Amino acid sequence: MSSVLMDLDEFDLNSKEPITEPERQYYFMAKCREWVRNKEKEINRPLTFSVVTFGCQMNAKDSEKLAGILEQIGYHQIEGEEADFVVYNTCTVRENANTRVYGRLGYLNSLKRKNPNMMIALCGCMMQEDAVVDKIKKSYRFVDMIFGTHNIFKMAELMHTRIHSKTMIIDIWKDTNLIVEDLPSERKYKFKAGVNIMYGCNNFCSYCIVPYVRGRERSRNPEDIVKEVKELVADGVIEIMLLGQNVNSYGKSLEEKTTFAGLLKLLEEIEGLERIRFMTSHPKDLSDDLIEVMKNSKKICKHLHLPVQAGSTNVLKKMNRSYTKEDYLSLVDRIKTAMPDISLTTDIIIGFPGETEEDFLETLEVVEKVRYDSAYTFLYSKRSGTPASVMENQVEELVAKDRFDRLLKVVQKISSEMTARVAGNVEEVLVEEINGQDPSLMTGRLSNNILVHFKGSEEQIGKIVKVKLAECKGFYYMGELCN
Repeated sequence: MSSVLMDLDEFDLNSKEPITEPERQYYFMAKCREWVRNKEKEINRPLTFSVVTFGCQMNAKDSEKLAGILEQIGYHQIEGEEADFVVYNTCTVRENANTRVYGRLGYLNSLKRKNPNMMIALCGCMMQEDAVVDKIKKSYRFVDMIFGTHNIFKMAELMHTRIHSKTMIIDIWKDTNLIVEDLPSERKYKFKAGVNIMYGCNNFCSYCIVPYVRGRERSRNPEDIVKEVKELVADGVIEIMLLGQNVNSYGKSLEEKTTFAGLLKLLEEIEGLERIRFMTSHPKDLSDDLIEVMKNSKKICKHLHLPVQAGSTNVLKKMNRSYTKEDYLSLVDRIKTAMPDISLTTDIIIGFPGETEEDFLETLEVVEKVRYDSAYTFLYSKRSGTPASVMENQVEELVAKDRFDRLLKVVQKISSEMTARVAGNVEEVLVEEINGQDPSLMTGRLSNNILVHFKGSEEQIGKIVKVKLAECKGFYYMGELCN
């Protein structure tokens, strides 16, 4: 589902390019579209593109913009990488993410040798690292364009430069205060969409590379967010996911101070919007005001992703998480007192440098006290460029793996019990798609984010229907549609 905000036919391609954004980018889209049309006549076939996304939902949202821009330019989207324009939108949270990209680049090189019209663009978090760019310049000379996280919006302009220069184009910004939205976007779903409310991160957790590659926190103006959501709702969207590295600190960088709770109140008032989700929340910034807004809301989903990362105050201090075990448990208690039916999910890192068996047992204790609906569990992996990568007392791999397996058993048992607590209820389900395994079933999602599979029809996609949760299967439900 594509959204377009300016008509490319309105631009005089012989005039000087605009200075202001986003008009400047639409001008370059129009210039590139002219080039695509001429190229298609020359080779007597349509030009195709593929955007491959690595990483988080912020990257997925960026990829929708990249796809939207390429569609406006005149490329046709295909699955797979045998396309005329391939974009890798990269992640660099873990070292092996970089390794995967290098491996895939070798394959792209073989495709490019067969297709002289092919262009390859690399963007995203991985490109913000100097060592990565140096390696690509040296060992992957066939790459056409490299840009980072701060100037995704410039892709059409960079493409225009590449077309006319015939050399590798590298445009990496170290940081920026600039926020450019109002660009085309190719949404995966007609009925739900991600909305960026802020960029960057100020937290500097000792294991995390994100603040170094996405820059400092900068929030979008609330009026711009409300305007975007209203336009999405007018285009058929009924559920939005508000995106930010730490949504709870939204508004701190704005001249007119506002809060995340305040923003949610504004969005709650938008007619036609049925569901509001958000991620990710940092425990240190989750306010009592936010809990109160969530408690009283008719639209905010009963699901909160609240990464704990570790249950030991000792480890949390080394992680630079800015809260203690007691702080976290007190926060959970306030949340559950206000919303007894809330679904809590989390992230946990096992094997952080210096983690002892006692520290690990404290993490288990937190899991058993909080009773998460699900937990994303990770074995700590060194990320060069972060303080944790050079810390002493790195945990032995076998020890970390044993702890990880023990944690997983506890997490899965509790998760299964928590999921089952609404068995037999009739609940509202947003129908998302035809089930991938059985085309006679539809798959939808409860407010608390749990998946439900039930017999239905394709016409129900994008609608909220009532489903009886007949059988809990551990992490999902088999349901029966109610008439």
